[in-house]
Amino acid sequence: MTEQENIGSSFDDFLAQEGGLDEVTAVAVKRVIALQLGQAMKEAGVTKSALARRMHTSRTVVDRVLDPSDSSLTLDTMTRAANAMG
Repeated sequence: MTEQENIGSSFDDFLAQEGGLDEVTAVAVKRVIALQLGQAMKEAGVTKSALARRMHTSRTVVDRVLDPSDSSLTLDTMTRAANAMG
């Protein structure tokens, strides 16, 4: 019997075939950004209200930015949050 490293296709291939790869990737990226932004806020001692002021937006928007499961945000909003944290 021959040992093979991989048998069949990858999970990414499966998701691409099923039409869900882009959505799954977007959710994963959003989760990473939200976690990194939350960590940066904690390290810098920046509150949600302070970040909202820096972004010229509401605290509700900041809550959505920091919610890893909320994938409805625009790239512009995510960029403004990242820029507000430097």
